[in-house]
Amino acid sequence: MLGLHFILLGFQALSTALTSHGVAFYDPTQSGGSMLDNAGGGGGEPLNVIISGLSSPAVLTDDGILHFAQAVGFSYECLGFHLGDPQSANLGDGNGWVNQTMELRQDYGDDEIGTCLETLVGGNHFRVYRQNGTAANSGALFLAVSQEEDLAEGHTIIPDGYNIGRDKLVANAVGVTSHEYTTYSTVAQNLTGLLAAGSVGVNHGIATDGMTVLLTVTIIDHS
Repeated sequence: MLGLHFILLGFQALSTALTSHGVAFYDPTQSGGSMLDNAGGGGGEPLNVIISGLSSPAVLTDDGILHFAQAVGFSYECLGFHLGDPQSANLGDGNGWVNQTMELRQDYGDDEIGTCLETLVGGNHFRVYRQNGTAANSGALFLAVSQEEDLAEGHTIIPDGYNIGRDKLVANAVGVTSHEYTTYSTVAQNLTGLLAAGSVGVNHGIATDGMTVLLTVTIIDHS
């Protein structure tokens, strides 16, 4: 039976989410990890969206998350160039602190060159981290999503940018979306107890509401 079961222990959401097909994700904080990445300078960005390990396996690959991102308004960075140092995350899977797998940016309707506009005028973007160590191998993708200022402002995060970025991505993703020959159906579940609300430890001192959104992405057509 394919089901998703979350057991709440006090105020801590345990992420075992057991089904016959595996787990949605493991809570990084239960095994020495963090729900904040390491942005340098002592602060971190919240891992505020999780692509469930119960999603279609093809979605959870590097190519798969890129194609899904393109279906919901994001794409690879402008001309493949990355500005700034990569950030790292410890997902409690035994791999320790690992650099982001990729960073994807809002594409303004053009997945080839649209992210160049995002580089100039700002917009939504997210970093991807994969939970695949031997201690917690869910295959889930943890995303640090945020809305950022334009190039002139150094791409700093806008006020309330972590909540805003998360909510924009989720709004674009939920329901049926498609890109080229692949169609996706995505459902969302709001989770509390993984991230602490407020600004303690958060990069730029920007407070968050403490909500993490779990997305389960299913490929319903690939023709």
